[in-house]
Amino acid sequence: MLADILIPISFFSAVFGVMYLYLSTRNRERLALIEKGVDASIFMPGTKSKSPFYKVILLNLALLLMGIGIGAFTALLLSTYTSLNESGIYPATIFTMAGAALFIGFNMTKKLEE
Repeated sequence: MLADILIPISFFSAVFGVMYLYLSTRNRERLALIEKGVDASIFMPGTKSKSPFYKVILLNLALLLMGIGIGAFTALLLSTYTSLNESGIYPATIFTMAGAALFIGFNMTKKLEE
């Protein structure tokens, strides 16, 4: 009974504590830099990339979904024409192909920004 109340309270207090420490530390660091006379432009975000954010997300999402589809198809072929264990081959090929697709998307994003 007591654990039902203490768990959510401790979770929210931990989240609050982390956020408080992050914000107070950031504020102290900024105040120390301002006292030293550092230019305030370091607090502004960097230069914008050439490609919009939604294009990068769409590219990576499309490649991820294609990788999952190719992984499922490859797993189907492997389970049909080999004697490999079906319960292990499906997750292995799907995750492998999805990871390869995300790696390709990362490289394409780097080329897109150049």
